[in-house]
Amino acid sequence: MNLKITVLAGDGIGPEVAAQGVRVLQTIAARHGHALECHDALLGGCAIDTTGEALPADTQAQCAAADAVLLGAVGGPKWSDPKAKVRPEQGLLGIRKALGLFANLRPVKVYDALIDASTLKPEVVRGVDMLIVRELTGGAYFGTPQGRSGERPNRQAVDTTPYSEAEIARLMRMAFELARGRRRKVASVDKANVLATSRLWREVAHEVAAEYPDVQIEDVLVDACSMYLIRNPLSYDVIATENLFGDILSDEAAMLAGSMGMLPSASLGEQMNRHGFRRGLYEPIHGSAPDIAGKGIANPLATILSCALMLRWSFGLNEEAAAIESAVERALADGLRCRDIASPGTTLLGTAEMGAAVLERLA
Repeated sequence: MNLKITVLAGDGIGPEVAAQGVRVLQTIAARHGHALECHDALLGGCAIDTTGEALPADTQAQCAAADAVLLGAVGGPKWSDPKAKVRPEQGLLGIRKALGLFANLRPVKVYDALIDASTLKPEVVRGVDMLIVRELTGGAYFGTPQGRSGERPNRQAVDTTPYSEAEIARLMRMAFELARGRRRKVASVDKANVLATSRLWREVAHEVAAEYPDVQIEDVLVDACSMYLIRNPLSYDVIATENLFGDILSDEAAMLAGSMGMLPSASLGEQMNRHGFRRGLYEPIHGSAPDIAGKGIANPLATILSCALMLRWSFGLNEEAAAIESAVERALADGLRCRDIASPGTTLLGTAEMGAAVLERLA
């Protein structure tokens, strides 16, 4: 199979972790007889510096022509002026919208070898294996009107949180389909006691649930969910929620696994690639971490695991994806760690060293 991938390394540690993901893809492709084409393009702060735009037209075209997209990270203090008209995050939101990526899948798995990396008690996190399904194209991140007005002391700002029935229904259908392959439980997270959009969310969620009588649905208010994620994370299988809530809850859930450096993600839409699979964007959930950029100490495992999700979702290569996931798990079981998940008695590795450790176990 020919694997055509656009690589958006981005800013901060993005190029460092993306490079390790590409190394793993090159190895797995060669080992299984696939042809791999990787094409680099600009997104985020590096794109602003070069072109003045966070999402250049050439980048958008390259992503649309690819089978899948691998993203490192975007943003950093250099571009963080709140008054700036062009911001790196606009590029990320823009490419998601341009590719029609409406569902962000964030698996949260606690590896036995990393039980001590979590700040929670081992009996609370051992065995955690959940999937957060976050809606990507609606809500406050895209709603209009959005902006600010006035001068001190009368400054004002507004954000709008729109959702349509169609946006909610397609996200919930994906959540239920995924739950059928897992433990058949969906927690629909909203704030229906306060927000009109959440009341619509809950209504549509139950209408979709009627199509899946074999899957259990539970309504959870977002503030309660944030508590239960810490108190009893084992109770969750698939969590489905809107854009803003999903962003916050998935970052919180990363702490169950010990670090954001361990969590991959897949952003999927309805567009199909040349091979008849969903075109997707794959990225670690962490940010650009400018404080450690260039030091060679960032954890590349979330990016490497994102590559496994890419092979599974955009190419149907389940055996290859499982091989990567197994190699990561064996590296952790052998006591190899990056700084964010290190503990006494383990071996501390840098970014490239951890990538090499995974490659050794792929062999």
